[in-house]
Amino acid sequence: MSKSPRILLTGFTPFGDEDINPSWEAVHALDGKHVGGHHVVSRLLPTAFAESQRELALMVDEIEPAILLGVGQAGGRGRLSIERVAINVQDARMADNAGAQPIDEAVVADGPAAYFSTLPIKAMLKALLAEGLPAEVSNTAGTFVCNHVAYLMLYLAAKHRDLRAGFIHIPYLPSQAAHVPNAPSMSKDDVVRGLSIALEVAATRRDDERFGAGTLD
Repeated sequence: MSKSPRILLTGFTPFGDEDINPSWEAVHALDGKHVGGHHVVSRLLPTAFAESQRELALMVDEIEPAILLGVGQAGGRGRLSIERVAINVQDARMADNAGAQPIDEAVVADGPAAYFSTLPIKAMLKALLAEGLPAEVSNTAGTFVCNHVAYLMLYLAAKHRDLRAGFIHIPYLPSQAAHVPNAPSMSKDDVVRGLSIALEVAATRRDDERFGAGTLD
């Protein structure tokens, strides 16, 4: 393993009726790359509440990353969505891949209501937009396994002073959107490029930009 500081970059297994998950397709392409002086280690997480929690903890212990970045699929979104916040709730409208469907349960029983990303989200956004990539700051990571993992990453970061964390949702790949009427999509190449840009900013900056990127709804 490289002695450079490490980025743990995670994607998910397919879920629902999907045969692929674009998060893993993109994340896997960055495994072993060097970005911003950091060595990227890509790992696959199960789309399951309990299993993802257990496996994430093992990965962090093994890899000892300086940065955690989770990536997940958000079918219906047309932009790279940099998540601002993760909330301490699991409220699944469908079962996960292990058959679990927690409703109104905490991610961490003694955790705070929410955590904000500790990555420079607006600097990341600015860099993505400058490269012509559709991107946004999102204020909801949902209440399924993506939010669950995002919250756990930030919970771990809160316990380790030198660890920073965040989460990005990505659109469908074109091959997925072809089966969903009017669904937006983004090519794998653009997603990989976008994640590389976001990671470069995260790895080289701790200060953030200050400009309006909120929403009215």
